[in-house]
Amino acid sequence: MEPKARIVLIADDEPDILEILKFNLENEGYKVVTAKNGDEALEKARLHKPDLIILDVMMPNKTGVEVCAILRRQASFNETLIIFLTAVNDEGTHIKGLETGADDYISKPISPKVLISRVNALFRRVDKTELRILTIENLVIDPERFIVKVDEKEIILAKKEFELLYLLALKPGRVFLRHEILNAVWGKEVIVGDRTIDVHIRKIRQKIGIDCITTVKGVGYKFEL
Repeated sequence: MEPKARIVLIADDEPDILEILKFNLENEGYKVVTAKNGDEALEKARLHKPDLIILDVMMPNKTGVEVCAILRRQASFNETLIIFLTAVNDEGTHIKGLETGADDYISKPISPKVLISRVNALFRRVDKTELRILTIENLVIDPERFIVKVDEKEIILAKKEFELLYLLALKPGRVFLRHEILNAVWGKEVIVGDRTIDVHIRKIRQKIGIDCITTVKGVGYKFEL
């Protein structure tokens, strides 16, 4: 019995881009659903529950960043992979998109071969991840349900915040270098700055309310209670 084809939702207001990406992804074995604007992307996402969503940043009705933010607030889309497509090539836009919860960022004009490579790489990264519940004193981290609890109280973290906390908590006391964190959480192909890590660390500390992530000045971060 062949494994079920993964579903990819592509949302872009340019018909030519939708057509060429759909053609190439289907040739790769993916089941593809398309949307022409932000509202339709939300509707199709809720209907089809895709494994991956590819969002154009500048779309009518709602931008890709707005769509991503809405989806990431829903538990059923915590594990859904999201890639942004954009003709806007500035660091501020990239950081905003990634902080919203995107897994990757690809600039236009798009090379179908590059896109396929990045899509396949994201799925390989997900497939290789061994998930186990971590219980450290009064902190519980459940990666299968994307749940964090402190003293039995559930804490809501954004997807990247959760992945960063889980990475550090897997090996308490180990210092993770900044480039290790970037590669593990955002992937080698995604270009983000140190500020992105700092922002996520700050948000994690604020949300969980316990002192468990230590900054090792000039080096990186480590988890310890």
